[in-house]
Amino acid sequence: MARVAIPEKDQVGEELATLFQKMEDRGSRVLNVFKVMGHCPTIGRNFLRLGNSILFKGRLDPRLRELAILRVGDLAKANYEWTQHVAVARRVGVPDQQIEGLHAWRESPHFNPHERAILQYTDEVAEKIRVAEETFQAVKAFLTEEQIVELTTAIGYYGMVCRLLESLQVELEDDLLPK
Repeated sequence: MARVAIPEKDQVGEELATLFQKMEDRGSRVLNVFKVMGHCPTIGRNFLRLGNSILFKGRLDPRLRELAILRVGDLAKANYEWTQHVAVARRVGVPDQQIEGLHAWRESPHFNPHERAILQYTDEVAEKIRVAEETFQAVKAFLTEEQIVELTTAIGYYGMVCRLLESLQVELEDDLLPK
């Protein structure tokens, strides 16, 4: 059970209720991770905007982004984050072999050199904060500076999301819970 209430649209301030309505109007559901931000409307609004910017307005290949996000969820042992982003990863073309191999990506034959560079970078940002020069140069060899900043932002943002979800014990939506 979540440590804080999961407010519904009619229980949050007007600004977030409007954002939630826009999500529903686009055919998206309002996830528990967004609902919990109803406790902090100003932060919640910006939390949603940053997440949407990362997911929908970035220049980074969505497959590389989702590998990084899933790896962050894996490292954090964040089931909610992992479960939600497996579906996103599949939608953008990440094969199941890669999703299943993320936990032990170094030993997996299913990742190409660019994907390995992204995963190494993700591991270092998520676990050590500082990135080795060799690791940085490996991603710089095929990403623009804009994409490197975007990747780093995504790793940091989803690390924060994992901390929020796990600290507050936010539960998966009912239809995603194991039966």
